Amino acid sequence: MKVKILFFASLREALGVGAESLALPDGIGTTGALRDLLAARGEPWSALATTKNLRVAVNQQMVGLDAPVRAGDEVAFFPPVTGG
Repeated sequence: MKVKILFFASLREALGVGAESLALPDGIGTTGALRDLLAARGEPWSALATTKNLRVAVNQQMVGLDAPVRAGDEVAFFPPVTGG
C-alpha cells in the first residue's frame, strides 16, 4: 500500500523534505504506526516521536494517532504552530 506523506513547519525544516511517497510494509495501518515507522529511521526523523502535540491529518481531515491509513491516502504531520 502506497501513501503520500507531507511534513510542515519546523518538521519540514528539520527533516529537509516536504513530502514523500512511501510503500508501507505490512502491519502499518494507523497514523501512529506510520509515525513510529518514520521515527525509527533515526535522527532527525526521531523528532516525529518526540514532538509534543504533534498533529496529523489524513486527506486534509484532522485525526488522532489511531486513525486508519489506507492505500492512496495523503497523511500530513505538523507540529503545533502559533501566530499573532
